[in-house]
Amino acid sequence: MECPVCESTRPDEERYCLRCGAALNPGHAVGSCTVVISFDLDGPSGMINRHPEFERQPSARSFGEYGPAVGAPHVLALLARTGIPASFYIPGWVAERHTALVAGIAEAGHEVGHHGYLHEPPATLNREQEAEVLDKGSAILAGIVGAAPRGYRSPSWELSEHSLELLEERDFLYDSSLMGSDAPYVVGESLVELPIHWSLDDYPYFMFGPADGRRLMASPQQVFETWAAAFEECHSRGAVFTLTMHPYIIGRPGRLSMLERLIHHMRSFSGVEFLRGVDVAEAVRGAFLSE
Repeated sequence: MECPVCESTRPDEERYCLRCGAALNPGHAVGSCTVVISFDLDGPSGMINRHPEFERQPSARSFGEYGPAVGAPHVLALLARTGIPASFYIPGWVAERHTALVAGIAEAGHEVGHHGYLHEPPATLNREQEAEVLDKGSAILAGIVGAAPRGYRSPSWELSEHSLELLEERDFLYDSSLMGSDAPYVVGESLVELPIHWSLDDYPYFMFGPADGRRLMASPQQVFETWAAAFEECHSRGAVFTLTMHPYIIGRPGRLSMLERLIHHMRSFSGVEFLRGVDVAEAVRGAFLSE
């Protein structure tokens, strides 16, 4: 059949176009789903990048420091209990200050991906600055875990017009910053896109920041119901369900137990597989290159 968006010829059984992410064969329940559990280990890097004065303000900085110091160890314990592999996207600035934690993440079999240096949104940088941040972050992570990251997630999900080209030039396997589909697809020559969305991110629900007007937090039960409903429809569609979380947010008491309950809920469905982002991307690129 022909994809109605990119007009490429696709296999009749394909649910999402591998070349553009468009929905194919909608309306026919599939009953399978790949789940990617992912964490952006930002620490206080994002808030310091936006407000440099926070580095000198202990109370504000401690909000983010909870992530590497407390949230991440509890997240890793949950993953060990449930046997779930996960992807962690880590700014180089955080990795430099928590080398043992980053090494432990990799040693536990989880993916360590790129997430800028000081959580710089690429859209705020020129091409040379963006390239410098990519190279610096990769060198730091490679120095800790012994291999350069293969996956990239843009800080704040704000890619620039140069981002995808720069990633391909540096042989990244995939990006996870776009919101154009429910399933992975290929952008550029062979760069895989692992789509995300704000509705599957803990930040909009749980973030509390009086200084910038965010003052209403959802309850864990509300978020459980929202994410469970999204998973169930992804399962029906045969999509990929990618959760994005932050240890300084999801790691707080009451929220992490909600995530564990969600994992057990998803496991109660047939045809569900938990994979790291890099594993999904390898399969997608392999399928793409075999065409």
